[in-house]
Amino acid sequence: MARKKAALAIVDRSFDYNSPIGDGLLQLAELATAEGPVYVMTQARSNIKQRLTAEGRGQGVTVHSCKAYTTSASGLIKRIVEAVYFMLWTFYRLLRTRPENVYVSTNPPVVVPFIVALYCRLSGASYVYHLQDIHPEAANIIVPLNKVILRVLQVLDNFSLRSASALVTLSDDMKATIKQRSDNQTPIYLLDNPAFDVVPLDYNQRQRDVVFCGNAGRLQRIPLLMTAIRDYLQQGGKLQFTFAGGGVHAPDIQQLASAYDEVKYLGILSPTDAAGLVNQHRWALLPIDDEVTRYAFPSKSSGYALSGVGVLAVCGGDTSVARWVEQHQVGKVCAPDHKALVQCFFELESSENTAFQIDDAMRQKLQVPYFSQALKNIIFNS
Repeated sequence: MARKKAALAIVDRSFDYNSPIGDGLLQLAELATAEGPVYVMTQARSNIKQRLTAEGRGQGVTVHSCKAYTTSASGLIKRIVEAVYFMLWTFYRLLRTRPENVYVSTNPPVVVPFIVALYCRLSGASYVYHLQDIHPEAANIIVPLNKVILRVLQVLDNFSLRSASALVTLSDDMKATIKQRSDNQTPIYLLDNPAFDVVPLDYNQRQRDVVFCGNAGRLQRIPLLMTAIRDYLQQGGKLQFTFAGGGVHAPDIQQLASAYDEVKYLGILSPTDAAGLVNQHRWALLPIDDEVTRYAFPSKSSGYALSGVGVLAVCGGDTSVARWVEQHQVGKVCAPDHKALVQCFFELESSENTAFQIDDAMRQKLQVPYFSQALKNIIFNS
């Protein structure tokens, strides 16, 4: 192959720098220009280059973007076809730019990390694989896959895992799952997903009770929350509940909000508006399916911690999420059981004012600049 031209290529299908992770990847790109040319390979509906130029961002960064045709609401077949299209487009762009280093995340999962691994095997380049979710297992919980297809996807992903110079993930449980499944000695680094920083309000300044802000998907125990909140309010509970975000269970939340004045649904908010909303509340819901904590970690946890809100984790006690809440003393854990959850709501109602302020070291680790610098160190020192 010809001489490599770029110091780094960042491959991520949703390079949305209005989100904390997207901004973190943009800051990574900006930092990496000190090492040489940097390319971003992504998909978008709008012209990212024009937006970056207008906002004075991304100097020295070249963005290659192919048009996005699907959304999270699109059918599964269409999304699979587009993922394969993005994979082939990415391979073409890697061959054209010939980067010495590649950063790739699980967006989209399995197929794009595999094509990055294949390119790096052929070219001698190195890459860092960032597993913000572990697939195909995480997807298999939502939509059970054919056993043959599941095994094929695992084989492809294991090739990607073993070929990487370094792996990055979110929790000790995810790290253990990666090691067990791929049986490799590749270094695995733990790095929290970032959140936009806010100035936490004092507990007494928080005028609202309980908030849920994020994806109301199949793994967030929304049906359990809805029935428990309904029962709690019917028993005379006085807490107010605010929900923000989209997802398949958003209509269930809207239905409950229509039936009770104590429940409000605000729809989908921008990351900055969501951070401000959380900061107004005393407690935040963090429900998660126990099984999926082996393959994922809720990204909203970082924003909750930075805001100083008390976290009510609805999950089993022997999960990474429960351990995170208890280790950092940012709230309490409630068993994913109807009666237990109703009782927890009454306990929150009668609880004394308590501040949940994380220490300065943890606050720094959850912010975007730390995330970007940590990734840069891993990429160029692995």
